Amino acid sequence: PHQRARGRSGPGLVVRRDDLRQATREGREGNLVLFVVDASGSMAARQRMSAVKGAVLSLLLDAYQRRDKVGLVTFRGSAADVALPPTSSVDAAAVRLESLPTGGRTPLAAGLLRAHEVLRVERLRDPARRPLMVVVTDGRATGGPEPVALAGRAARLFAAEGTASVVVDCESGPVRLGLAGQLAGELGGTAVTLDELRADSIAGLVRDVQGSSRRAA
Repeated sequence: PHQRARGRSGPGLVVRRDDLRQATREGREGNLVLFVVDASGSMAARQRMSAVKGAVLSLLLDAYQRRDKVGLVTFRGSAADVALPPTSSVDAAAVRLESLPTGGRTPLAAGLLRAHEVLRVERLRDPARRPLMVVVTDGRATGGPEPVALAGRAARLFAAEGTASVVVDCESGPVRLGLAGQLAGELGGTAVTLDELRADSIAGLVRDVQGSSRRAA
């Protein structure tokens, strides 16, 4: 639009440096919150699952603007399952979380290894996405030879890769073994005990951790 003022007289355009433009992608890396939840036991497991389901849906409701994803791995019996592949869809999560089985032994190592695989795949898909693993457990592990030692070795994989993690300690009763704190140490993360294991308390914890990470960055 400034060609006449610039004295253009021939067919070519008179171009200056400040005419040049370059498309630049705005850096808005999203988060991936992956819950890893002990679904063994009975009443306590149902309480854990109910609280985590509510927390997942709560986090997804405000995840869209931040490009966040939330996923869920559960472990019980002799194996671990990806109950909710990482998603930003509230509807998809609601369907997948409607009915989740509980009960049986506590294959903690299997849960951690399955979570490690989920994060590996997501890292390949989107290397800029920041992962946060939230393990909801009392730290106990049963089934197979040396289940606690196996869980420790699996946990150290995350520490070696620098994956941010939080262990929500669900241990109850008069005798406390402190296994959740031990697990957090192996992960290179922190262990927290919530006054009540509710959806809003878990979701609030995750938001606090994410807020602290953003301020540190």
